[in-house]
Amino acid sequence: MSANTLTAPSTLTGSFTPEAFAAHLASLPPSLPAWWLDRKRAAYARFAALPMPARTDEMWRFSNIGTLTLDGFTLPTVDTELARASIPHSPIGIPQAATLVFANGRLFSRELLSPERSARGVIVDTLHSALIKHEAIVREHLLTQPPKLGSPKFAALHEAFLADGAFIFVPRDVHLDLPIGVFSYALGATAAVFPHTLVVAGENARVSIVEYFGSGNDTEAQFAAGANDLYAGHGAQISYIGKQDWSHRALSFQANSTIVRRDARVQSLNLHLGARQARHESLSLLAAPGAFSEMLALTVAEAGQEFDQRTLQIHQAPHTKSDLLYKNALRGTAKTIFSGLIVVDSDAQKTDAYQSNRNLMLSDDAEACSLPGLEIQANDVRCTHGATSARIDPEQEFYLQSRGIAKEQADALLTFGFFEEVLNRLADDDLHEALRTLIQTKFKK
Repeated sequence: MSANTLTAPSTLTGSFTPEAFAAHLASLPPSLPAWWLDRKRAAYARFAALPMPARTDEMWRFSNIGTLTLDGFTLPTVDTELARASIPHSPIGIPQAATLVFANGRLFSRELLSPERSARGVIVDTLHSALIKHEAIVREHLLTQPPKLGSPKFAALHEAFLADGAFIFVPRDVHLDLPIGVFSYALGATAAVFPHTLVVAGENARVSIVEYFGSGNDTEAQFAAGANDLYAGHGAQISYIGKQDWSHRALSFQANSTIVRRDARVQSLNLHLGARQARHESLSLLAAPGAFSEMLALTVAEAGQEFDQRTLQIHQAPHTKSDLLYKNALRGTAKTIFSGLIVVDSDAQKTDAYQSNRNLMLSDDAEACSLPGLEIQANDVRCTHGATSARIDPEQEFYLQSRGIAKEQADALLTFGFFEEVLNRLADDDLHEALRTLIQTKFKK
């Protein structure tokens, strides 16, 4: 189907019109494979046909539908001078084996792997390059899981307008000693970006990824629809840290997909700080015996921010384990939504699955909605789920104040303690400290 034949009501496409999509296709390198361009055209057709979320959609329960919009955004180019002025040198502040920095969906800068790491077969490259040089790997793993958590329209929009992204491949039995950094920035008012990271770890490989999403400044209205694919082969270990710090006027959608094979382990931790309204969907598929997925998240919500978190843990094989712990701290008139589901297939005997959402209410005007759930078809499993919302313990607060600590500082300290349960699960002490510093910075604003 030619992009020029696509037509759709503007109410369904907003700024992402058929003309905008045709211009996007024209901006891509001509060497990209035909199958990928065909997929993008098919994705745009789905996006243009699908309706926007409605208040009656169960998967958007409690979400503020009225503030969702696709109007007023643009597909910006990279302003080199603006990028140099806006992008910090190292927003994470820890050593990395290699880095890729994207500005408005295009590669802006990079730090290459050392010759020793490259000689072992590790690849850190752009998706554009990988689609040409490593086509079979990309085709097998890129966006293979259909959206199952309520956002097929935004998933199709992401695939259609995905300009470039990160490709990380670690071959069998290779262990990386330092994390790989991926940084995506939206620069300029009304900018629309579509970041993507694809990670493939071969058998018994080990790799850590630190991904950062940020804006040039904190006052511009922007749009982000991102995704990542994490694939852990038999016995592999992946550690993924994602920090979202878009502009506080941004509208953000992020879909994470994880596939865990036999005796593999994936630990993901997402830190949510920015955006006016952010929806994060995370799917973890445990596809072979011995697979383990640990799903962690920390959210600092303030003012009128809304963070909408939807998760799905699918156990397809016996003797698999998943452990989800999402913690939110809410200030001002902030709102958080958590809706999580554990699915255990009939063949997945001896499944061990946990799901917990805990909310710390720091304001009388904040709102936390939690909907944990189970769908179990096997009869020999151990599954638990739960949610809590509570205020700071007044006795603990009084104890700190009696030691001369002001109430605001005491509340911040107790909030950091609330988050430590999640941060303590990180094996990397440098990452632990870096994330703690980022949270403290948010509280000082």
